[in-house]
Amino acid sequence: MINIAVLGYGTVGSGVVEVIRTNHETIGKRAGEEIRIKYVLDLREFPGDPVEEILVHDYETIVQDPEVDIVVEVMGGLEPAHTFVKRALLAGKHVCTSNKALVAKYGPELMEIAREKSINFLFEASCGGGIPIIRAINGSLTADEIDEVTGILNGTTNYMMYRMDTEGCDFDDVLKEAQEKGYAEKDPTADVEGYDACRKIAILSSLAYGKFLDYEDIYTEGITKITPEDMEYARTLGRTIKLLGTSRKEQNRVYAMVAPFLLGKENPLYSVNGVFNSVFVHGNMLGDAMFYGSGAGKLPTASAVVADVIDAARHLHKTVMTNWNNEKMSLMPQDEITGRFFVRVKEDQAQPETVTSVLGDGEIVRVEQLGGEFGFVTHDMTQGEYQKKAEKLGSAIITMIRVKD
Repeated sequence: MINIAVLGYGTVGSGVVEVIRTNHETIGKRAGEEIRIKYVLDLREFPGDPVEEILVHDYETIVQDPEVDIVVEVMGGLEPAHTFVKRALLAGKHVCTSNKALVAKYGPELMEIAREKSINFLFEASCGGGIPIIRAINGSLTADEIDEVTGILNGTTNYMMYRMDTEGCDFDDVLKEAQEKGYAEKDPTADVEGYDACRKIAILSSLAYGKFLDYEDIYTEGITKITPEDMEYARTLGRTIKLLGTSRKEQNRVYAMVAPFLLGKENPLYSVNGVFNSVFVHGNMLGDAMFYGSGAGKLPTASAVVADVIDAARHLHKTVMTNWNNEKMSLMPQDEITGRFFVRVKEDQAQPETVTSVLGDGEIVRVEQLGGEFGFVTHDMTQGEYQKKAEKLGSAIITMIRVKD
């Protein structure tokens, strides 16, 4: 029998308990031994809930118990999660977590402890909820040199952008709706400013390229400045706007960013709508692959956590290798990244021929109901080149959104 302890009985923690109890027999067969939840740690009481029988309030009960083989951390946040996880690993206990903030900041340290102890620190549920993207990168794609990872990594912002696109809602209204539906937190900053997606693309890039990408080094831009007018231009161009976390390896140099992008219908991420997530991966042998599914939610996330529990149970005395070492990854300067840019321009400050003379050849776009302005899509140029040219147009530029083909 393999004993586990669950740290946190919130949405995901209660989901982990539910998954294990519902699929107990199947999980035991796949793990090779029966999985038993010995403890659930939480500060709260849950009167009438069967979890009362195994509920504890003191972490010492868990970390000091030699019968606990696997610790499941689903508390979220950095502390006390980091302290609890580190102590569990030092005590020789495997750890499975859904905590993206923890993995993004302390992943190298915690994986190194796990390697030294011949145990595992697993975090499938930290990126994409129930989408098995980490296991795919660690296992199925190990014969490939991965050169791009791009994803819709936050269901809240994807839902909001979809509603703005299809219903013409403005940002504040659709945010309020997302909060009422439970898709957005009371404080939505991590979602709408792109911080959540930033941590996830940092984790996925670290696994894909084999070095530690510090999320604090990634240029991050959220969706708070996207307007219904931007969406009108996108529709006129036959495109939509999505918040993407993206990284790419070019001649042994890597760039990464989180930002809104204009996507065309030929892009596989174009049709990923609502609260769903999707991750696109390109390998030098495989070519294109895309992983799609529920990026959050109680049971999809819990399912991914329990899959890690099963993996840890199968490798009780052996570390599952990952393509991620502690050497820090250096990113290309933002100014050297090449792409196309969509800009909205005030017509009373710059005529189309003026914009063309400054930004070069491109596509003029007009939306009938938006008088006094026009849109312009540039040709390929580096971001540094764009910035220098855009400075010449000054306040004539209303906004800029990157284009991804």
